[in-house]
Amino acid sequence: MTTLESQLDYPFGDTLPAPGAPLQVAPGVYWLRMGLPFALNHINLWLLEDEIDTDGSSVKGWTIIDCGIADDATRASWEVVFANHLRGLPVLQVIATHCHPDHVGLADWLCRRWQAPLLMSAGEYAFARMMAAAMPGIDGASMFPHFRQHGLGDHGMEAQLEGRRSYYPALVPAVPHAFRRLQDGQALTIGGRTWRVITGFGHSPEHVALSCADDGLLISGDMVLPRISTNVSVFAIEPESNPVQLYVDSLGKYAHLAADTLVLPSHGKPFRGLHARIGQLCDHHAARLEEVLDACSEPRSAADIVPIMFRRPLDAHQLSFALGEALAHLHQLWLSRRVRRLQHADGVFRFQRTEAATDNL
Repeated sequence: MTTLESQLDYPFGDTLPAPGAPLQVAPGVYWLRMGLPFALNHINLWLLEDEIDTDGSSVKGWTIIDCGIADDATRASWEVVFANHLRGLPVLQVIATHCHPDHVGLADWLCRRWQAPLLMSAGEYAFARMMAAAMPGIDGASMFPHFRQHGLGDHGMEAQLEGRRSYYPALVPAVPHAFRRLQDGQALTIGGRTWRVITGFGHSPEHVALSCADDGLLISGDMVLPRISTNVSVFAIEPESNPVQLYVDSLGKYAHLAADTLVLPSHGKPFRGLHARIGQLCDHHAARLEEVLDACSEPRSAADIVPIMFRRPLDAHQLSFALGEALAHLHQLWLSRRVRRLQHADGVFRFQRTEAATDNL
């Protein structure tokens, strides 16, 4: 176990849910683990006992939090859960923490199957609809001119990314045509517990985490993960965004939660040590920013920064996020005026440390 991980407590040890078999992590709260066809090979989903009042009568059932991608293997896993673990009760609602395919991919299938509503923040729902429809500016093809402006001139790298043109619609073929909005600070009653919505930014447009302070539970989505840092990227639709700053600022919204909160993340294992992990994530980004700043003693594009930040081989899935994340760190430095941004004659944006740029004038 690494030094960083030793600061965290994993109450379930190495125990993982068996495929299609929920594992109880708190009364009425169950952990599901489903596969992903990426280097990050799994997602955690959550099944909560619930009860709602409908026309004066009480209906018991389940709330699903996050959905998995739209593929046959994930549907089959859900079918096993439905057949063996719902105790004959219906799914009452589906909550998606954010718009990424592993979280919302099967939302339409689940909602149609159970005639259940989808709950999301407005920002996440809008982006999911736009990306599933491959609208211009947010479709897969838009990444090429965006990344070319930031140094993607390597035909091998571009060939790697070619298969991602239809990446999102393939994993999220449909999104429900209506939703119920979740907003920051909103209280949800699920299974007799009060859960408070905490929105976060940087990783996705308006990410929703759910905190039950009374029982010390946090369904953190991708905002707080135990072993990896969540991706923060600049994409074509918002080409001058500052996601690193948005993300670090968002981590401060968890500071009021109890130190022994049980964090239920979307990847990795449930853990305690929320405050320690937030400190680790902030330190991680601070170190990355200094690393990138040092590299910008001479003009650097985002593509130049990728091998500095990511020293391992990257597949196409990882490469697009690596380019976006390299640019995100450059943007934080640029918008805080620690580097200058210059567009060179080849049309590529390059960034140079402010004092070094001044010295070269």
